[in-house]
Amino acid sequence: MTVENRAPEPLLRIEDLSVRFGTEDGVVSAVRGLRLEVFEREVLGVVGESGSGKSVTGLAVMGLLPPRAEVTGRILLKGEDVTTMTKARLRSVRGRKVAMVFQDPMTALNPVHTIGDQLAEAVRSHQAVSSKSALEQAAEMLDLVGIPRPRERLRNYPHEFSGGMRQRVMIAMAVINKPDLIIADEPTTALDVTVQAQILEKLLEVKDAVGAAIVLITHDLGVVAGMAGRVLVMYAGRAVEYGRTEQVFRTPRMPYTAGLLGSIPGLDASAHRLRPIPGAPPSLINLPPGCPFYPRCPIARDRCATEEPLLADAGHAGHTAACHFRGELSGLSDPTTIFRAEEVDAE
Repeated sequence: MTVENRAPEPLLRIEDLSVRFGTEDGVVSAVRGLRLEVFEREVLGVVGESGSGKSVTGLAVMGLLPPRAEVTGRILLKGEDVTTMTKARLRSVRGRKVAMVFQDPMTALNPVHTIGDQLAEAVRSHQAVSSKSALEQAAEMLDLVGIPRPRERLRNYPHEFSGGMRQRVMIAMAVINKPDLIIADEPTTALDVTVQAQILEKLLEVKDAVGAAIVLITHDLGVVAGMAGRVLVMYAGRAVEYGRTEQVFRTPRMPYTAGLLGSIPGLDASAHRLRPIPGAPPSLINLPPGCPFYPRCPIARDRCATEEPLLADAGHAGHTAACHFRGELSGLSDPTTIFRAEEVDAE
């Protein structure tokens, strides 16, 4: 009798997700035909400029989009479609199966309730335990995320914590019910570099402690390189490159990805010659046909103005890119050189 080796089922599968918002000026296509998979205990990085659809995707997975949002496609969390869940079912899933670390903890935390009360409420909304037991779990979580004197700090209010400590509280809030998936939306925004490193390290420690997977939404490619096994690059609401982080960063096959990598300052002599992406992202209201990156792309042709490329094989297993001329980048030892270098004042 032979045992068939089957690929593991993804924890999260997004199939052809589109999110649109109607406005007075037209329809905003915030997410367009997105597909991705997240497996148990892995870290998937989602990167792109502001307005690329990263945060809207995270909110869609959480079922937190406003009622006016028009959502099509499927979001399968452990096989159950988030887009068809009732409000009661969504409330039971949030926190227990999927949780979110928001980018601004000061607005995500209630300023008129103590940290202990808020953490205990998160516990009791999913577990039939006493207030004392819930507070005990809250103290354990504060200790897990590295907050000194956790039992004392339960009595404090959000404004009595520093920005980094508030973000640790948000991580504790997200993992207190041991979810399967954590969505971290720009978890280190507005924090200094030293505190950022501490928060990200703690996020990985907590992930391993509760056995969760992470979708890390960020604009910081350095963070993704250090944390994520796979990366999804988004532009104008669509996935434009997808694959193992090391592969995508070493051999980008979408000009936009190459541009992002070329605009990062380095530590060697070449750091004085950045390769920024010219122009700005397009408006997501009534997008014209063709590739949205066409006006900014140094290798664009006439075809790019009329036909939007889909994700296609980029030459390595699991690596896909949305570019008609992705093969041209494969012949370059440094694909970032398609963008013009600019001198930067070193003073």
